[in-house]
Amino acid sequence: MIAAERGAGKNTLDAYARDLADVSERLQAVGRSVLDARTEDFRAYLAGLTARGFKATSVARKLSAVRQLCRFLYAEGHRKDDPTAMIEGPRRGRSLPKILSVAEVDRLIETARALAARTEQSEGERLRALRMICLLEVLYATGLRVSELIALPAAAARRDERMLVVRGKGSKERMVILNGAARDAMKTWLAALAEAGRFEGSRWLFPSFSETGHLTRQHAARELKDLAIAAGLRPDKVSPHVLRHAFASHLLQNGADLRSVQMLLGHADISTTQIYTHVLEERLKSLVRDLHPLADEG
Repeated sequence: MIAAERGAGKNTLDAYARDLADVSERLQAVGRSVLDARTEDFRAYLAGLTARGFKATSVARKLSAVRQLCRFLYAEGHRKDDPTAMIEGPRRGRSLPKILSVAEVDRLIETARALAARTEQSEGERLRALRMICLLEVLYATGLRVSELIALPAAAARRDERMLVVRGKGSKERMVILNGAARDAMKTWLAALAEAGRFEGSRWLFPSFSETGHLTRQHAARELKDLAIAAGLRPDKVSPHVLRHAFASHLLQNGADLRSVQMLLGHADISTTQIYTHVLEERLKSLVRDLHPLADEG
């Protein structure tokens, strides 16, 4: 149902499969199944997750998977009730997203360019550096999810266009803006690949020998952490998702409105985008402090 009706991607489907397999296994251990489990059985399962050391966010995700399954079973007539309807999820404090400063993003890009410009290096090392420049420039220019970034087609770089259509979560399409640096980085990267005779005929912007034919999320994240170390930044502070946060935060700092950022990020609900409101609050405070005629009298 979530694949056919909601257009869920592979990562979402895999996560649901793991979560539902886990609850099914725990219910079987007490002689139950999802078809006859009671509310107290599911409450005991959730309590067991906490005892097993799962964080509140993981417990909430597993509860969401169970809820959706029970609702589906009830709607399809496989159950006469929904035993999860009265279960409250764990309270979660919403943590602020990790972000990088503009100077830190600049340092990452400058380090990648310096690595690509080294004279004493193998062809493979130079190609990896050029690929990293391309990954960084496109990611910071667009705020794409890493899964969207690695699955970009090579055709995206062959059209001299300022807009790019991206298929995101739920197979929903949205437009993102490409700046000149991102377009140049894509063309330089593909030209270097062609010159080296690598991955001829590949349809992907970031081809590899992986099962999918393109760079994996894990590989992109590892190389970004290696770059962070080379740039003198803490590797635990840098990831593709942190750069997505940086894209959004820096837009808001420079005057973008929350609704526009929501559209660019591909958030279905603006409440998801509201994790960045702390950036807006700081900007509004500085506006009042710097521009209000009575600011200095307080």
